[in-house]
Amino acid sequence: MKTLALNGSPNKEGNTFHALKMVSAELENAGIETEVIHIGNKVIRGCTACGQCAKNKDERCVLHGDEVNEWIQKMKHADGIILGSPVHFAGIGGTMKAFLDRAFFVSSVNDSMLRHKIGTAVVAVRRSGGLPTFDQLNNYLSYSEMLIPTANYWNVIHGAKQGEVTQDAEGVQIMRVLGKNMAWLMKLVENGKGTIVPPEREAKTRMNFVR
Repeated sequence: MKTLALNGSPNKEGNTFHALKMVSAELENAGIETEVIHIGNKVIRGCTACGQCAKNKDERCVLHGDEVNEWIQKMKHADGIILGSPVHFAGIGGTMKAFLDRAFFVSSVNDSMLRHKIGTAVVAVRRSGGLPTFDQLNNYLSYSEMLIPTANYWNVIHGAKQGEVTQDAEGVQIMRVLGKNMAWLMKLVENGKGTIVPPEREAKTRMNFVR
């Protein structure tokens, strides 16, 4: 099994990276391979709502010049996905948001590629805005029918300077518990394959209230 950790921070080895590594360490202890991809320092254009990915259904965004399609395929082939973001004005970092909008929309219009994968989110913050950012990240996971492991508190860890999150004793425990629970859930799903039949995917019902 393999987990893909997506670092949405502009800083390659900032506090978001440290949070992801704390979770990844527990996964690796459980024999699950992890890969961290640095997204937050890239130039990524946001979704243009062109709808071409829905028409083409080729698991690709039609926008060029970045690595989004490569990362989408990595997400497709991963068993678990961790979304990591810093807090920018009480929300997801802009580059990470642009990537998530495109990647998760491509997934949704291609038979929900991420459905029933294990997915979770972690947030690194100096002081405030951690929970709104955490909620925003969870929206992508919930919409995609992913299975979300939890910890013993909300997945937010605190620190300002690079590496300071390692001094947040409660935050470190949260990441550790999350990693253990994620590994356990991934193994439950893997061991249930071929034994427990998953529910069939339903086609999306769309309802507009303005006609």
